[in-house]
Amino acid sequence: MFDLAQFPLPYETNALAPYISQETLETHHGKHVATYINNLNNLIENTPYENVSLVQIIQESANTPKDKKIFNNAAQVFNHNFFFNGMCKDCTAKIPDEIIEKFGSTENFKKQFKDAATSLFGSGYTWLVRDGDELKIINTNNADTPIAYNMVPILNLDVWEHAYYLDYKNKRADFVDSFLDKLVNWDFVSENLKQ
Repeated sequence: MFDLAQFPLPYETNALAPYISQETLETHHGKHVATYINNLNNLIENTPYENVSLVQIIQESANTPKDKKIFNNAAQVFNHNFFFNGMCKDCTAKIPDEIIEKFGSTENFKKQFKDAATSLFGSGYTWLVRDGDELKIINTNNADTPIAYNMVPILNLDVWEHAYYLDYKNKRADFVDSFLDKLVNWDFVSENLKQ
């Protein structure tokens, strides 16, 4: 079983302002993520999923139609935790060379990532993943997650409206720019690239 304390924010709720407000983080983490955790606990109680890791729940429930609700809630906990850990304000680390080599330049990576994030219809996530030996930018809809497909997540951006609507209203592109230009924790990205 899980609780919110197992998935803490790695900073104070006001730490990402003005790019992400304290109100947004309190709502996003303290209410949305807490709800996913509570739902997951209720769904896995007295099932084989009750005493296994979050990643194992996701991987085992991903292709089991009767466990779709379990998958959705477990994946949302994972996806959100990954998103929150991938940010810091005024980070000093630089974009890793491997990303620049793959995409040609920092600007080209940001453009491709932004294009993906702004073109995702509805709710979901934009990811940088390692798929085999290749780095790719992909979108997933709703709660879907690359770890269900044996991809290694490197970076993600939550583009559900609850991630940005209080701060940016309907201007998703502005939110993506703030994320890419001001909030990405490139140290976190570098560590994920080593996996």
